[in-house]
Amino acid sequence: MQTNKGLDRLLSAFTAIMLGISFVLTFTVSDYYIFDKFDTYDPAFIISQWIKKAGIVLLAMAAFFKKRSCADIAKYLLPPFIVLSACTCREFFGITMLTADASPADRVYAHVNEFIPAGAHVALFFAESIFMLGAAATIFVRDGFGVRLASFRFLPAAIAASMPLNIFENFYNENLFDNRSDEYLAGHFLLFKSFSVWHLLMICLLIGATVGCYRFLKNKDRRTQDQYLGALAVTLLLQYHSKDSVVMGDGYNVYTTVFACIPLFICNIGVYVACLSVFLKRKTLYALSFFVHAAGAITVFVYFGDAISNYGIFCGYSILYFSLTHCILFMLSVMPTCLGHYKFRPKDAIVPLIYYCLVIVAAAVASGIVTSASQSFSYGGYTLREYVPGSMLPAETEWLYPNYAFTQKNPIGDLIDVPNVLPVKIWKCTMNGLYLILLYLVYVGLFYIFNGAYYAFLAIKKRISRRAPAPAAAPAAISEAAAAEDSEKSREKGEK
Repeated sequence: MQTNKGLDRLLSAFTAIMLGISFVLTFTVSDYYIFDKFDTYDPAFIISQWIKKAGIVLLAMAAFFKKRSCADIAKYLLPPFIVLSACTCREFFGITMLTADASPADRVYAHVNEFIPAGAHVALFFAESIFMLGAAATIFVRDGFGVRLASFRFLPAAIAASMPLNIFENFYNENLFDNRSDEYLAGHFLLFKSFSVWHLLMICLLIGATVGCYRFLKNKDRRTQDQYLGALAVTLLLQYHSKDSVVMGDGYNVYTTVFACIPLFICNIGVYVACLSVFLKRKTLYALSFFVHAAGAITVFVYFGDAISNYGIFCGYSILYFSLTHCILFMLSVMPTCLGHYKFRPKDAIVPLIYYCLVIVAAAVASGIVTSASQSFSYGGYTLREYVPGSMLPAETEWLYPNYAFTQKNPIGDLIDVPNVLPVKIWKCTMNGLYLILLYLVYVGLFYIFNGAYYAFLAIKKRISRRAPAPAAAPAAISEAAAAEDSEKSREKGEK
């Protein structure tokens, strides 16, 4: 028994180190850049890297949630693919965006993104593989060579959870969208737009996944519920950090630099808060998730914004990543309350309100700092420039405006223009103080609307349950109930 405890700790240590290294590797261009380029890189390497991503999910569940089936899969699945990955990685470390045909500004961005030295990249890649093999070996020592074949029924789920969402771009780029006119793209059926059939599909996905998850988990014991919620949390973190590499490679939405990976967008912070609430089971984290981040996640499904059409078709990376991560975030934010792990009360909103105020302040300060710093970014003698009307410069500024938590740009600025009567200077950048205050108040209003809808739902549900006819009782039960009622009345009469 003591030996098993020591091996459990060793497995947790190997897995924790491996997870840390995997997190750092997502800040390299090549980490996810390969998955939408089957015709460029070795398919054997691409598949092995996908299996290693699945291994992150399997080992996390085996080490920290004691999921025996995941341990069974990991110890046999991972070693051969880790070795295959090491033998076919020769082109992996040479991927760079610093190409000769890139624009001067793009070369500056690429230089900023490639902040991890090539030698460190190689060392981290093989260190991840070594600790992953160490975790698998530890499972062999602890559990032996025996394996339950039934465990492998979870393998498809692990592979699906770790699916690189840019993989679908292998099948449509050349045939559908390369060298096409803007008119063709704007009118294409597959293009994602607000209030289109694809928008409706995403809303149905959100509702169906949340209701399905609740119905699947509601009658299971608490340990099983925690394991499944933990698997969702690990999946969310894995998919969330895939964005880091995609941003620096092919780009995600309008973002192309590592500064877009700083988690100061409200839902990006929510990823960590919601996942930590599942891992740590703290009341404050549950309250933050339910009051702030559930409302934030569901809001984006109501209106994606007009600019979303610039981000591609519904099965492109940007749309799939955005929809999947926000869907899982919403599920993790509401599921502990739905399952009875935590009951939100109105007074629990005090800490989330203070927390959200701090988020707005931090996001505004960070946005101003990044924009100010970007004014001096340079590479090869070229410095990023701001657009000046009437000049010969490009039509868009080359400076970075990360717009964390919408603090720099009003998402509905075309409808409501907030005058800058309260300017706030942050280094070289001037923020609209009045807009920041209104932004905070609007989101607080959305949070309370969401919670009001939650309490209205509970009230309606309670009213319906009261009106529902009671099931017919057996004759003996009716007699016993009547006798008990008569006895109670007699006792009350005697007391009077």
